[in-house]
Amino acid sequence: MLSISSIMNSASHVGGILQNSLSQRQTNEGRCSSVGVRRSSIDNFNPSRCVKQAIVFSVSLLATFGILFGQDDPGDAKTEAEMKEYTQTIRNTEVNFKMVPIPGGEFLMGSPEGEEGRNEDEGPQHKVKLEPFWMGSTEVTWDEFELWSIRLERALRDFGGAETGPLEKAADAITKPTNPYTDMSFEMGKDGGYPAICMTQHAAKTYCEWLSAKTGRYYRLPTEAEWEYACRAGTTTAYHFGDDSSQLGEYAWYEENSAEKGSAKYHKVGKKKPNQWGLYDMHGNVAEWVQDKYEPDFYGKFKPNEAVKFPLCLADDEYPRVARGGAWDRGALQARSAARLASDPEWKQQDPQNPKSAWYMTDALWVGFRVVRPLRTPSEEERKNLRLDAVVPKGVKPRITIE
Repeated sequence: MLSISSIMNSASHVGGILQNSLSQRQTNEGRCSSVGVRRSSIDNFNPSRCVKQAIVFSVSLLATFGILFGQDDPGDAKTEAEMKEYTQTIRNTEVNFKMVPIPGGEFLMGSPEGEEGRNEDEGPQHKVKLEPFWMGSTEVTWDEFELWSIRLERALRDFGGAETGPLEKAADAITKPTNPYTDMSFEMGKDGGYPAICMTQHAAKTYCEWLSAKTGRYYRLPTEAEWEYACRAGTTTAYHFGDDSSQLGEYAWYEENSAEKGSAKYHKVGKKKPNQWGLYDMHGNVAEWVQDKYEPDFYGKFKPNEAVKFPLCLADDEYPRVARGGAWDRGALQARSAARLASDPEWKQQDPQNPKSAWYMTDALWVGFRVVRPLRTPSEEERKNLRLDAVVPKGVKPRITIE
């Protein structure tokens, strides 16, 4: 996106060219007058140099305004037809992540009665209609998450003397969690692309708020329907690659293949095959938070032959809420596209704080999340009514870090 700094840099570059030209002219014998120039100045005139300078000047302006050869930011699409994959870089850091376009459309949500491993909460199947959105190609990594959770971005900015602009000021105003009481990766790996884990859904949603403020683009958790739609990528089988679970190891880390040096663990994101829409680890690695409250009979509220638009089970209480996709410590059947996982107080049983933390799931070493960005940014009223942003669950008293 166009920035004031890029304009100033380009202007400075062009200004330098013009200053050099002026200096050269002034050292030539004689000066310009209102009626002409002396012969020595004409002799020193270099047409080739002037042409080159004019080209550089024009190219600098065109590049600054993002119109050179039509190279617009693909993340600035206004219509579904314009949507493309883009890379979001987090300012003042070297951290970035990839967002892939998910087309709008209809699909059949849930699993058929004959599917192996099916649970009752996966039915009845019903039609869902969704608007287009982008989705993170991978789960959010520790490299990304800790820029917010332990304020690494701010530390990097302060250390490097980087600009604190309007986006940084907005991001700095977002609530940060208290420092964790232990290493929340539990020595399974952090740097270089490991998925962030052990956060509550509230923490994941607050990270999305920080990311939105930091980038100027609206990010949030997917709804349960959006998640399943993106996972299926147009398929109707148990997994996005078919019904044969023996192929799962090509696409997922799960209990059969996640061991490393004798211990099962999560793995770096994006190392297995993606689905048809370019999404990695939708099956396995870590389960992923979605927006919804878990209700085992929620699907029964919809008419099976009428497509419901943007279904969302609103949540007030902390438990239970939904995570999707299976995990590194779970079996193949729990990684199916339709499989649902409900959160439970045991997910933070070992939390030493009283009351329990609003930020950490100390015992949920298998839960993480990925982000989505809707093509149509919702209004403030929609975000509030649908509780798309972070709202502290009932009965929870979050401790925050005062800066």
